[in-house]
Amino acid sequence: MPILPPEPAVYPVNLLDDLGRTTSGRRWWIVYTKSRQEKALARALRAQEVAHYLPLVARSVSGRGRPVCAFVPVFPCYVFVYGDHRDRELSLKTNRVCSVLPVPDGDALCSDLARVQTLIDCGEPLTVETRLAPGEWVRVRKGPLEGIEGTILQRKRRTFLVVAVRMLQQGVSVEVEDRLVEPATRPPGMPGK
Repeated sequence: MPILPPEPAVYPVNLLDDLGRTTSGRRWWIVYTKSRQEKALARALRAQEVAHYLPLVARSVSGRGRPVCAFVPVFPCYVFVYGDHRDRELSLKTNRVCSVLPVPDGDALCSDLARVQTLIDCGEPLTVETRLAPGEWVRVRKGPLEGIEGTILQRKRRTFLVVAVRMLQQGVSVEVEDRLVEPATRPPGMPGK
């Protein structure tokens, strides 16, 4: 049973679909927060109606000697904000932010974040990947992750699909069966072989 119910990860709900790909004077910003301030910042941004994304996953943690479920950020200390300079300033005024980084390629970041959210939505256990290595680019051809592209990674005779957030040089991985993936063409600008 979770300590608290899950909070919305995406505000507004269409941010990773349509809204985050428009150029209406807004752009993507990567906000680096103070330690353990991601959810508080997301609440403050939601109250100010600032578009943002904070990927969260359920994790079992120990609380008062017994395991409980908590929703924790996939990328600790990072919140992704989509807005103009006014929205950037609103995030800074919360006193929960260490720095704000502009994103040179907002469409690429939005695509990366949408793929991360798809992996979260599938409900499979995720592993945060902090040291990304180049691998074969593949596409999932069947199952709940059908159409998702990423890098394949082999560990201890198990196969994982890694979806990277290139700006952070981090990502998440989920275990997949070899038979469900096929080689794909690596998108332009994507590092690797």
